[in-house]
Amino acid sequence: MKIVILDGYTANPGDYSWKELNSFGEVEIYDRTSRDEVIARAKDADMVLTNKVVLKGETLAQLPQLKYIGILATGYNIIDVEETRARGIVVANVPAYSTDSVAQMTFAHVLNITNRIEHYADQNRKGQWSAAADFCYWDTPLSELAGKTFGIVGLGNIGQKVASIALSFGMRVIALTSKKAEEMPKGVEKADLEELLTQSDVLSLHCPLTENTREMINRQSLAKMKRGAILVNTGRGPLVNEADVADALAEGRLAGYGSDVMSSEPPKADNPLLKQPNAFITPHIAWATAEARGRLMATAIENAKAFIAGKPQNVVNGL
Repeated sequence: MKIVILDGYTANPGDYSWKELNSFGEVEIYDRTSRDEVIARAKDADMVLTNKVVLKGETLAQLPQLKYIGILATGYNIIDVEETRARGIVVANVPAYSTDSVAQMTFAHVLNITNRIEHYADQNRKGQWSAAADFCYWDTPLSELAGKTFGIVGLGNIGQKVASIALSFGMRVIALTSKKAEEMPKGVEKADLEELLTQSDVLSLHCPLTENTREMINRQSLAKMKRGAILVNTGRGPLVNEADVADALAEGRLAGYGSDVMSSEPPKADNPLLKQPNAFITPHIAWATAEARGRLMATAIENAKAFIAGKPQNVVNGL
């Protein structure tokens, strides 16, 4: 049994161990693998673990030994599901490992925009408070969340966790979701997109990227939002048209945009959002807490063990 990990660095830069896999056979671990290196590295592999290395079409056709793909993430759009099914290759993912961490990052962005913690810490380093005439000092609008409306797109594990936190802040929570009204979590109201756009003081994106959700936030939808609303995206970068969001920030229609994801990652240096002072972009790290990565590693290894034992778990392609 040969196991190849194509891009293990982001999940495990060295603070965890893959050694448990050694009991199953030969293990080769690569920090990163370029598109041109995939075939050479995986051609004799029975099992491949991948985070962002794409395995589709012609690539799969050149990996005749491959029987299992373990995804070091929840999303599996990097895999050609139909092709793997046709070839009898089991594909397993790691669901729900980052729920708490992503929800935490969502509110880190919200609170950063409402309270500007980093801004004031920086101002204090520059002596602004020390030079103030009063006991306090502020130069930005400050607002509280209680009583405001928090809109959520997508009410899966992360969306529901975010909803519970928003409710604890005393916010009204509305959500665009496929759940039926009777399936809604307590305190959360079902809404359509029009209601979400027009009523939300904070709008947070937690839905999958599909053809229906791609760039769902664009010039037209932004025009329907409350002036001064906050937009947060910890879902997928392409859920928003980044140029349109940058324009909305420049024009003052959005109070702030907090995002942990971009349409291309790493982003191009000329991305218009990077120049907007009220765009707060973190480099796709919501999932990367030590605790979340620990759960990711543990489940990925358990997935591999389950497959070898003939009882695959967390399978996403129906095999």
